[in-house]
Parts: sequence; structure tokens; C-alpha cells
Amino acid sequence: MPDDLLPSWRDTDTRSAIESFVASVTTGAHPVPVEERVAVFDNDGTLWIEKPMPTQLLYVVEQWRARLRADPSLAQEQPYTAVASGDMSWIAASVDKHYAGDDSDLRTLIGALVGVTENTSVDGYAASAAEFYRKGHHPLLDRPFAQTVYRPMVELLRYLEANGFTCYIVSAAERDFMRPIAEDYYGVPPERVVGSAYGLTYDEASGEVRYGGSLDFFDDGPEKPARIWSRIGRRPLFAAGNANGDMPMLDFTRNHGAGFALLVHHDDDTGRGDVPYDKGAERALAEADARGYTAVSVKDDWSEVFPSAS
Repeated sequence: MPDDLLPSWRDTDTRSAIESFVASVTTGAHPVPVEERVAVFDNDGTLWIEKPMPTQLLYVVEQWRARLRADPSLAQEQPYTAVASGDMSWIAASVDKHYAGDDSDLRTLIGALVGVTENTSVDGYAASAAEFYRKGHHPLLDRPFAQTVYRPMVELLRYLEANGFTCYIVSAAERDFMRPIAEDYYGVPPERVVGSAYGLTYDEASGEVRYGGSLDFFDDGPEKPARIWSRIGRRPLFAAGNANGDMPMLDFTRNHGAGFALLVHHDDDTGRGDVPYDKGAERALAEADARGYTAVSVKDDWSEVFPSAS
């Protein structure tokens, strides 16, 4: 094994806690069998940047703009009003309200999200998402999406894998939107991506699987442990998240102290590109010590935030 698989992690208590835990379950007095070494990672805000807006919403806004061009009357209702005006604050606020326990606007947002893919084949959607990733730039950082992943977290994926862990993505983001890039960006194959999902139907005439007109489930909060169990069939040994909606997954992993729960805190005000914010993570941060979470300071624990331009 290379001497240092975590080169972007500073020599802090956080790194020491991660390494000590991994050593205890791999080479300690009571090692955990390899097949039980499961790690789960949230995506937005944990593996890559989510502010000022999650990447999937950036993609969807492009689709909504196309709909507005075809039917300008849509501008009379949200979220098309926000898109038509260029003021995306309503969209961002709906996500923040969800993390505060108010889903009144989120239901409107999800309805419009479902409309983007309705009756689209899964292959067509995957191709569209892949093209968006390939051509798109993050509006805040002005860099390709591939360079908006958190370099230390990708290193952590490799470090865990080198120690016999199988890593999964478990996100509130839509599963099939993440799958086209999960392997390229994170080294996680599509079958290990767990996320929110639109309903699916099979069209026998065309031989295509297509999206229906509803959301099958929203993979956030208490839904995350349920989806982890239904998809993986094991309680994770390691989990990483960054928001209130990740707390049930982190608690499920802790399992009365047995697992390791990592909470990414976006506190970097040094101008390296990651926007500092606590909104949507207030409860997780406030209760981290009591619940046994290990908090990651982006500012203090990471020497680098994003990959260098190639």
C-alpha cells in the first residue's frame, strides 16, 4: 500500500480518528470481515460542491429554460418564475426549507423535476446527463464539473477501498443523474449508487425502460437507512454526510458506537472555492459531539479542496 493515500488531509485529530478507526477494524484485535466493511457517502456537499445550487438543479434549470422558450406562460408558476427572472433564490430556499422541516415548496419543486424526465427512456436520460457533465462548467468556480469534487473525499474513498471497504453513494440527489459520472469521478460503479428515484415503467413495444410521472421515493432523512438496507442488506461500518438529512444514515452507522460517522463542515472562508455555510446542517453540527460524529473542518483539515486543473 502507498505510504500516504490521504495527501490532501492535514495531520489533525480528524485524520488521526479516521486512521485509528480503520486500523481497529482491519488489523486490530477484533478485525471486521472484509464483506462487512461497507462505507456510504452522501454526494452533494460531501463528495462534491453543492452551493450555490446542487449540480442536478443546474442541469434541471437548463431543461426548464427550454420549456419556457416553448411555453412562456409557464413563467406564471414556480419554479419557472424563478428561472424566467434569473433569480434562483426561491429554488435554493426550497431546499433550505426542506432541511428545516418544511417541504411545502419542495413538493412544487419535485413536481417540476419529475416533468423533465416523464416518458424519457433511461438510456436517453443517461446520455443527456453525461453530456451535461462533459460540457458543463460550475457557474461559481468556472471550472468543469469533474474539478468540483472534493479531492480529500475522493482520496478517502480510495483509502477505504485499499483497506477492504466497499463504498456506496447514498444521496438525496436523483440516482440516475449521478450514475453516469459516479465511476469516472469517484471510482464507484453505477450499481453502488443509491439515491432518490423517479418511477419506472417498461414499454414492451419499444423494449425501453422509461420514467413515469411521479417520484418513487425521496432518499433523504429516515429514507436513507431504509434504502441502505434494501439495496445493500448490511449496516454500514463507515458513513459520511454534511447535512441534517444525513443524520439518520450517520446514526444507523454508529450503531451504538460500533461504526464511524463523518460530518463535513463547510467552514472555509479562505477563498479556495468552497462556500462557507451552516444552513441545512445546523442540527447535525449542534448535536455532532452528543451523537458521536467526527466533524471535518474544510478549512483546517484539508490542505487542498479541489483537484488541480489537468
